[in-house]
Amino acid sequence: MHLFTLFRACAMPATAVTACLLAGCAPPGQTVRGVHLVARGTLTTCTHLPYAPFQFQRGKAIVGFDVDLIDLVARRLGVRQKIVDTRFTAITSGEVFAVAACDVAAAGMTISPQRATAIDFSRPYFDSGQVLMARRDARIAPDSLGPGGVRVGVVVGTTGQAYARRRGWQTKGYENATTELDALRTGQVDALVQDDPVVRYWLTDEANAGFTLVPGLLTHEQYGFAVRKGHNPALLRLIDDVIARIRRDGTYRRTYERWMGPMPPESTG
Repeated sequence: MHLFTLFRACAMPATAVTACLLAGCAPPGQTVRGVHLVARGTLTTCTHLPYAPFQFQRGKAIVGFDVDLIDLVARRLGVRQKIVDTRFTAITSGEVFAVAACDVAAAGMTISPQRATAIDFSRPYFDSGQVLMARRDARIAPDSLGPGGVRVGVVVGTTGQAYARRRGWQTKGYENATTELDALRTGQVDALVQDDPVVRYWLTDEANAGFTLVPGLLTHEQYGFAVRKGHNPALLRLIDDVIARIRRDGTYRRTYERWMGPMPPESTG
């Protein structure tokens, strides 16, 4: 049994990963330039699919903004990137690192004090925030939502869910962004809370022409990549160095515009 799934949209339960490790089927690992890797010749990335435009499946390949950035980290190490799809909460809790399922997590993940108690974050690499998406004719605004009436879709374990709960909104939780969007399309919910760049990406699809982004950011957040808490400082330094370099040499802008269109001035820092 091989521990990792490459370019597949199916998650391995944490219990299965643990059983594999106890059975002695974990890969031998490798240390490259001071960076410990769980599998020889690869930088193994845990993510939670789909989350376009950051990571999603296109044909048989997993592509996206986060994928491109971690590819640059792998290139610096002289290895290839391997992607593992898993539960988002298994990433934010540090569970995926504790069972040696991956070296780094890249999942469009907001840096937060709570998550930082379980995982080590890189320097911020993306500015984001929560927004509402609803039908164009729904006349929904943040101040009009309350504990009853309007149903709001959220993805379980996200900062969007946490925000909606703090506001006292009536929420329905979904496993990933695609099932959340499908819930809005089919009328299971009246609106959804999601990250601004994800909603903007969805709205480029003609299938979503009947929906709109409710004006105004609900929160201001920054994304970070993550590694095992206290166990891989060399990898964390390398990721930080790559982020700093690509911002200086224009690679960040080119990658951003490949996946999201023109980059606003405030995103250049």
